[in-house]
Amino acid sequence: MAAILPLLILLSIQASMAELCHRKNTTLAGFEFDLAMVQHQLRGIVRVLDGCSFSVRGFDLLPASPAARWWAAGGTDLHNLTLGSPVSDYLLNRTFSNETLTISLKNISWDQIPVLAVWDPATFSELGHVLLPSVPPDLSPAPSPSPFSSSEASKHRANRQLTMFDNCRVLSPKYRLRWTLFPETNSIEIGLEAAVASQFYMAFGWASPDSWSPSMINSDVAIAGFTEEGTPFAEDYFITQYSECLLSKDGRVEGVCPDTIYEGSDPVGLVNNTELVYGHRRDGVSFIRYHRPLVSPDEKYDVAVNFTQNMTVIWALGLIRPPDSLRPYYLPQNHGGPKFDSFGYFTLNVSEKVDDCLGPLDAEDKEDQDLITADGKMESPLVVSSGPALHYPNPPNPSKVLYINKKEAPMLRVERGVPVKFSIQAGHGVALYITSDPIGGNATMRNMSEVIYAGGPEAEGVPASPSELLWLPDRNTPDRVYYQSLFEPKMGWRVEVVDGGLTDMYNNSVLLDDQQVTLFWTLSKDSISVAARGEKKSGYLAIGFGSGMVNSFAYVGWVDESGKGRVNTYWIDGKDAMSVHPTSENLTYVRCKSENGIITFEFTRPLSPSCTGRKECKNIIDPTTPLRVIWAMGAQWSEHSLSERNMHSVTSNRPVRVLLMRGSAEAEQDLRPVLAVHGFMMFVAWGILLPGGILAARYLKHVKGDGWFQLHVYMQYSGIAIIFLGILFAAAELRGFFLSSVHVKFGVTATVLAFAQPVNAYLRPKRPANGEVPTTKRVIWEYFHFITGRCAIVVGVAALFSGMKHLGSRYGSENVDGLTWALMLWVLIGALLAMYLEYLSVKRARDGNSFRGSWVLGNDEEDDSVDLLHPNRTHVESDPNLSGRMEVQLEPLNR
Repeated sequence: MAAILPLLILLSIQASMAELCHRKNTTLAGFEFDLAMVQHQLRGIVRVLDGCSFSVRGFDLLPASPAARWWAAGGTDLHNLTLGSPVSDYLLNRTFSNETLTISLKNISWDQIPVLAVWDPATFSELGHVLLPSVPPDLSPAPSPSPFSSSEASKHRANRQLTMFDNCRVLSPKYRLRWTLFPETNSIEIGLEAAVASQFYMAFGWASPDSWSPSMINSDVAIAGFTEEGTPFAEDYFITQYSECLLSKDGRVEGVCPDTIYEGSDPVGLVNNTELVYGHRRDGVSFIRYHRPLVSPDEKYDVAVNFTQNMTVIWALGLIRPPDSLRPYYLPQNHGGPKFDSFGYFTLNVSEKVDDCLGPLDAEDKEDQDLITADGKMESPLVVSSGPALHYPNPPNPSKVLYINKKEAPMLRVERGVPVKFSIQAGHGVALYITSDPIGGNATMRNMSEVIYAGGPEAEGVPASPSELLWLPDRNTPDRVYYQSLFEPKMGWRVEVVDGGLTDMYNNSVLLDDQQVTLFWTLSKDSISVAARGEKKSGYLAIGFGSGMVNSFAYVGWVDESGKGRVNTYWIDGKDAMSVHPTSENLTYVRCKSENGIITFEFTRPLSPSCTGRKECKNIIDPTTPLRVIWAMGAQWSEHSLSERNMHSVTSNRPVRVLLMRGSAEAEQDLRPVLAVHGFMMFVAWGILLPGGILAARYLKHVKGDGWFQLHVYMQYSGIAIIFLGILFAAAELRGFFLSSVHVKFGVTATVLAFAQPVNAYLRPKRPANGEVPTTKRVIWEYFHFITGRCAIVVGVAALFSGMKHLGSRYGSENVDGLTWALMLWVLIGALLAMYLEYLSVKRARDGNSFRGSWVLGNDEEDDSVDLLHPNRTHVESDPNLSGRMEVQLEPLNR
């Protein structure tokens, strides 16, 4: 009896507790409520069993932290959830797959639970919730709390959620179909759910009943996905060809096209019968719910669905191309991939109950936020502003959150040892700081500790008066910190701190046009290493060297279907896919990766290709010349068989001139007028004045007086002055003076030779008197003067031709070939003129029986008695004793 007594007392206490439990608020007993999904792919149906317990069936959840609990709160906002308390010690730190749970309330009753939530206090994250009414819903309670028959229980469910359906079928490991049939209203609501990136579409529809075999041709499908701004869409499409939607010249529409395109317009909604109900992106999973009639009034493009019969349905996943000015609708790309993974078909009877979706979809990449990589070497700071919360990654959150470079709460990636500069323009009520606390808002206000790495109350500003904040992550900075507001929690997001990166590997970096692509490079003696990184999500990234995509050498980086990064080179000579020609450039150290949809690729190439005869052999990079760089992004790239679907969706508006030697960039300016002035000045100097001065000295000495000498001196000095001005003009506009260019080398050599002539003239030795042997200094001077002058002209003309070639190859100027031929004709005329004058000179010398004319030592007609370099032009008196011998000729006398 002594052993039985304690047992009876225990049973009595349990009975009393059970009776007390039932005596509490039990008016909700038997009612069911759908869990609202917020994060971690939470789904389930909560059923109130009695006053102190509830059950959950069909419970799906991706694992949360060990601190996550079932939670009681006064509301779904951040303030009420943080003030709440756990209702159970049940752990939620594992994956739940379509499970059934029974949870007992802990020291709380239903009348104290306005909101039953799944809350993670470690990260201040809400995963989902149920709103419990203060009075029972106007539904009849279920007759028994124990059965979980979906057909019966659904009659007593309140707060039906748009993520919940009666049926679910797995289409592929990453794609699911959900639906709820409404035969009484001639409609069906369909949910498409896929663990794909935001750039992918989800397609589902019915094949034509007239097809002998399953085919997408003539099928009626819905294309669903998300815009670049994150807005969900679902549209009715009709498939006539396995291609993008194309409008032919005769007005016919073919391909995978919206129903509205076939008819031109749809003002009353008779063609587009797919109606979007709801959509979201959570944990890297796209979810779209849409409504369509079973039997549509559009008999031409819609397939009538007989909900009691087996019908063939088709589905696909793939990249989608955004609308553009020519085709203002979304263009699904070829799905690619293996069958039953990226596309497929099967027989479906929508009236049959199906639920083979066991567990939540678990995406490999759960991060949907934009990624910004902060490079301290870049001139522009990160602009911090505030704006409305549209897609904040960690709800609940305030209505206003932080934006960086116009992106809502992006993930920020920084490198240790690289300073990060912020320009804070978020308003006086927002003070930026870098903290170890994921919540922010000053952890000490919540009686918690945090480490502040930068910022504080003073780091606030407005656009008119921004505040600057400089943060230098060091080796002691953790791998993950947070940028937040000091005055309000959960306005910012994560900061990933990594070791090294592109800015550590490359000496220079600039933002290209529109700040959507960053270019990195490092110059070496004979090669250049280049990296390009997109600042927005895309399927491929391309950069090109040229003033536009047409007539440019392009480098395209993408990740193929097997997950391998690829970089290919192309020559583009037109605006269609047939004008993109693969080349075989010698690229080394090639890498390409896609991280959170951001493409980054790298390669090293020689400055001057060591090949001949091929187009890419002309792709020479001159570090001393500004390199024009353009970029483009698109949804999909292919190594073979390029088509219109590979065309870019966004591109640079203008090229950026990258100054490789200086490590900077500037907006494209038209330098052709500058170069035209430089070229004209050099032509006047080297094509007219300097050759004219030489011809005057050579062939005008027979003219009496010193006119030839004056003409020679004035033309030479004028030519040298123009050369000097032309050099200054070009160097000032090009912002640099470098010797690696062939044109510059010719020009510098010719200029040095030309500038040596005035010095040579100043040191001119005295000419010997008639009959006197010239001194050695005089002979050396005349040889030096002759050789230097003629060489200067030859090298100067070579500089003119190399300048024309440089203008044509690097700047793509028009009419270069015509100007080159004109220059050749001018040089030919000059050479013929010199030959004709030389002929006259020789003939004149023969007629005078004098053959002392010499290309070097001049001729007897030269009068060197006047010092024309002296300002007074003094005469040098001749010694009569130094005159030549007098010869007397004796003739016989005739007798």
